[in-house]
Amino acid sequence: MTKEESGRLVKIAAAALEEKKAKNIEVIEIDEISPLADYFLIANGTNVNQTEAMVEAVEEAAEKAGFTADHTEGHKNTNWTLIDYKGVVVHIFDEEGRKFYDLARMWQDGKQVDPHTLEYTEDVQPE
Repeated sequence: MTKEESGRLVKIAAAALEEKKAKNIEVIEIDEISPLADYFLIANGTNVNQTEAMVEAVEEAAEKAGFTADHTEGHKNTNWTLIDYKGVVVHIFDEEGRKFYDLARMWQDGKQVDPHTLEYTEDVQPE
């Protein structure tokens, strides 16, 4: 996945999370400090139903845009679901899990970015 495609996916996933009223949406650009991905997208919900809806919303929006997850870990009734799209890794937590794992602190050397300001060309299609 190119960096431009990753930026497009971050915007799509962040919008899906916002639609489901996700809390504390953070995007951390990590490509300069790790080969894992270009971005981590981190958000939390307030209850199991909300976090499950957030996961489904991200998966549906990404798929509709032509992106397929490489793999998903966690899900149903867990406090952390990870959706790996290679260039973008989406982390959806419940409130307790987010505090416990504190990924933003672990990845503090990355660059915090606003998903609304990421730029991409509208005709960028996933590889």
